[in-house]
Amino acid sequence: MKLTFTKMQGFGNDFIVIDAINQNITLSVEDCQWLADRHFGVGCDQILLVEKPQQEQHDFRYRILNADGSEVENCGNGARCFARFVVDHQLTTKHQLLVETAGGIISPQLLPDGRVTVNMGVPKFSPSEIPFVATEEALLYSLNLGEQDKHIAALSMGNPHAVQIVDNIDKAPVATEGPLIEYHARFPQRVNAGFMEIVDRRHIRLRVYERGAGETLACGTGACAAVVSGIRQQLLDAQVEVSTRGGILSIEWAGSGSPVLMTGDAVTVFEGSVTLPEHTR
Repeated sequence: MKLTFTKMQGFGNDFIVIDAINQNITLSVEDCQWLADRHFGVGCDQILLVEKPQQEQHDFRYRILNADGSEVENCGNGARCFARFVVDHQLTTKHQLLVETAGGIISPQLLPDGRVTVNMGVPKFSPSEIPFVATEEALLYSLNLGEQDKHIAALSMGNPHAVQIVDNIDKAPVATEGPLIEYHARFPQRVNAGFMEIVDRRHIRLRVYERGAGETLACGTGACAAVVSGIRQQLLDAQVEVSTRGGILSIEWAGSGSPVLMTGDAVTVFEGSVTLPEHTR
């Protein structure tokens, strides 16, 4: 099967974006793994499929497939790239969109300066909605990682997140603790593990070990989750700059019951076409 695609990135979090409206696309887990492979395929953190909406009042539906072939509910950097893609490829003339994802409806808006703001929806804290195994909702939870316990905030931004505060993210054990948190038994659908260093009330540094992808250069929903957790602990102001290894995101949250707003770049790297090898079919 031959398909055309666009390679895009949001602060180094990179994507293969595929128009599945004008192409008949069916991807297997093996197809996704091959496409995402940086040596034998195209290379990406995630694959984004642009589809027609399931309900006519919405503009599009988009699906997010990880490098390992698993499907996830939401992706902040991907949402910005998605919005840039549908406008640049003339799939819409709108600059304010309503988009269906597996995690709910999001609303990206293209700004005059080329950046994209995404209404990421209202964060969820109930353990059953994350999902997370706990007897009751709490601001922080103790999570046993074998030889030690970590204090984490658990919440959903349409996908599950566990956020812990560290003194220095450059020295944080992301590579070792990330997988332990991702696959922890208390997160039945796995989880994105965030490591947050608070610089001041309007600035944090962040690394995220993403579910199904490993550590990425930036994670949009992870940035939202980190800022929300910091605001709830009264450590951060309502608008925060998030420094990732790929760039700086702006996150805004007015508090309980309010949606999280995320603003940042979305960049096209190149256009291409590829024929999937027969061994993945």
